[in-house]
Amino acid sequence: MALSAKDQIIPQYSFQEMFPTGNGMFELVEAKGQFNKHKAMFLVPHRRDYYQLGLVDEGDGRHWVDSTLYQLDPDSFYFSTPQQVHIKEQAEPFMGVNICFTREFIELENNRLFRNLPIITNPQNGHELKLQTADRDFIRHIIGLMLEEKHQHQSWKNAALQAYLHSLLIYLSRLYEQQFIATEQNTDRQLLHRFTTLIAEHYLQLHEVAAYAQLLHISTGHLTAIVKAQSGKTPIRHIHERLMVEAKRLLFHTEHSVKEIAFELGFEDDAYFNRFFKRLENSTPTEYRKSILEIYR
Repeated sequence: MALSAKDQIIPQYSFQEMFPTGNGMFELVEAKGQFNKHKAMFLVPHRRDYYQLGLVDEGDGRHWVDSTLYQLDPDSFYFSTPQQVHIKEQAEPFMGVNICFTREFIELENNRLFRNLPIITNPQNGHELKLQTADRDFIRHIIGLMLEEKHQHQSWKNAALQAYLHSLLIYLSRLYEQQFIATEQNTDRQLLHRFTTLIAEHYLQLHEVAAYAQLLHISTGHLTAIVKAQSGKTPIRHIHERLMVEAKRLLFHTEHSVKEIAFELGFEDDAYFNRFFKRLENSTPTEYRKSILEIYR
């Protein structure tokens, strides 16, 4: 089990640990009902340092992402990003296909189109897309072409796989927008998207709106006006909600003290963190932890 830091609260499993063979950045895995050899690792709260896309053909296992419970459904498509916390309730075999790739893969010049797609940036912290029959048929077709290409040894094999993956990610991003955003991507909307992406990258270090305005090279007032108009929420509310997502993850999935969690989230004063949490959740971190564990465990 690879830890990203000596004192890491939730373990993070690396791509290289999960897929020790291959090119170290991209893997297409077909599951045919066998148990995953890493099943024991997935039965405890953990993060993965890579992106994962999953199409389920058969399977009915239950798993948690952050504090939301999901039931595997062949009429859904699953996706995860590196910051999310996972735990399976039990080791259940399933049939389907997983597509996994690293941040380094996204940063390759040939994959620059990927970087700002909603299915990659995941501004709404989603995990599941509901599929209509036509959606599932198209996705299954693209993945089938990828599997066929993987098992052949033709010229330009990697280029073909990338082209299929581009098509798949664009299709999934359109579904993401329909189901999570459902709004026109005008200039102001693009600014909101860039802002929420920056929050996902920097929320542990940057808690002030002015810091994000500086990264976006605009004034704090302009950022506030655009974000409020496009989302109905102020920029500071977006920042606070992202901090609350992580706070709830840590309260639910770890036994670390409130003081330790406050420090992990960038709060120097745990008393301030307690006031911050209560203001947004109407309960203290300790009260939230007690109530959520009583409900789900």
